Amino acid sequence: MANMNISGDMHVHNMHIPRQVPAGCASCSSRRPGWFCSLGSAVLADLELATSTISLPAQASLFTQGEDARCLYLICSGYLKLTAGRQDDKQMIVRVAGPGSMLGLYAVLSHGMYEVSAESLTTAQLRPVERDRFLGFLRSHREAQMRAVQCICQEYRFALQDACRIALSETVAVRLGRLLLELAHQIGEHMDSGEYRFPLLLTHEEMASMTCTTRETVTRTLGQFRKEGWISIEDSVITLHQPNRLQMLE
Repeated sequence: MANMNISGDMHVHNMHIPRQVPAGCASCSSRRPGWFCSLGSAVLADLELATSTISLPAQASLFTQGEDARCLYLICSGYLKLTAGRQDDKQMIVRVAGPGSMLGLYAVLSHGMYEVSAESLTTAQLRPVERDRFLGFLRSHREAQMRAVQCICQEYRFALQDACRIALSETVAVRLGRLLLELAHQIGEHMDSGEYRFPLLLTHEEMASMTCTTRETVTRTLGQFRKEGWISIEDSVITLHQPNRLQMLE
């Protein structure tokens, strides 16, 4: 498939990308505390000057593992899955990224290659920032430097959680419960009742891959969680009614 070049160095695979007038980051309803887009208004205004917005259809490749990281992407809306492994071989889903996530941050800061591939699960809007422009932006704003460090630490925590879920959890119920909690914290909405709600974007097959089990076992275990009243699934949205019970699984 052919690639489409955007703003010189930036490119996204297999899609048509309409140019849009960037919406103001400071007024965006998807901003989340602790994420890159929650910087102060003045710093965000300078970041907006270095970016535009692009639209990505569902099931489109944004970048591929091993490519030179010539830009990074701030997710404004929509969800993408990050995978590791060769395209013609078995791949592992590393995590699901949603609004506020910055993709390619470590690769850009290290002048390296993308360590994962990114593919959209839904339609998405993103802000691409070319590597040199982003580095210049960081040099000008100490607040952005600190937030970049926090975001890399966050990525490390996600990777550690993933490794512990696979290596240290003995039962499928524990692994699946941990996965649901991780998704809740990464892309979910924390409600006043203490519940979490998030879109169920992964197939049972993909969830099975992330928990080292089979699709049938995932289906059966989710059914058990529903029977216990710990979760509910309606219109492709999952609600964790009792996240503490999932956390306490052994």
